[in-house]
Amino acid sequence: MTRCTPQRLAAAERFIWLTARVLEQRRFEHLHAEGSADAVRTALEAYRCADGGYGYGLEPDARGPISQPLQTWTALTILDEIGRCAEAAPAICDHLQAITRPDGGVPGGDVRLGDYPHAPWIPVVEEPEGNLLSTALLAGVLHKNAVAHPWLSGATEFCWKNIDALTQTHPYEAIAAMAFLDHVPERERAVEAAERIGGLIREAGYVLLDPERPELARVAPGYASGEIPGVCDYAASPSGLARRWFSDSELERGLDYLAAQQHEDGGWPIHWLEWSPSTALEGRPRVTLDALRVLSAYDEA
Repeated sequence: MTRCTPQRLAAAERFIWLTARVLEQRRFEHLHAEGSADAVRTALEAYRCADGGYGYGLEPDARGPISQPLQTWTALTILDEIGRCAEAAPAICDHLQAITRPDGGVPGGDVRLGDYPHAPWIPVVEEPEGNLLSTALLAGVLHKNAVAHPWLSGATEFCWKNIDALTQTHPYEAIAAMAFLDHVPERERAVEAAERIGGLIREAGYVLLDPERPELARVAPGYASGEIPGVCDYAASPSGLARRWFSDSELERGLDYLAAQQHEDGGWPIHWLEWSPSTALEGRPRVTLDALRVLSAYDEA
């Protein structure tokens, strides 16, 4: 069954041209209209900070000129999308080396962000510890691109130590861990860890398995009302390890639900807390590109 239909794509295209930043417009062109990878790279450069990381609201939930680990991860995913990750990675890894904590992980946020508007859930503390969520996301995309850099070795050890110690988790942390496990070289160990994390998520009810029975799912502590990831938020790729968490019928329901989330204006909604006017305005085009990517990947599988 084809879900990323020409009609759905055309509606999304109109939404992107109507509402998106230049970066997301260039990404759409590259992904769906034979647009230039160089144009995407040029648009991304506007968000690069002097220290080699990325900021300036690349992730809409952190504003200002201060680079942040999650914004730097977003930059890496875009570079991966256009086939430029490996060439840009050494300089980015040098930056990550500079902000890495003594435990081997990067923090969830930079204390300097306290001087600028940011979402209330971003940890901004004087002496932060390494954060599994941010470190796993960064390490995962670097492993995907077979990057060789001293930072990645220490970060990999940090991720394994923290993943092995998980007895409970929450959706975003689990998604980050899976991004690492999907690409880390130790495949047998990764498969075992992924299965255990899937069990934790399903046992906790942190996934919308049946959109017609949302009462069966649970919102994780600290999340916004209704902020429950769907099957496709975890199993975003048919080749990812999280695909094994779900039966074929659960996956089909999840894909149908994702497709049905497209609004009349052509875009997909966000489900996290709208803490500022920019949250939905800048977030929806990114979420729309993500939805198209997932639907296209399963159409092609």
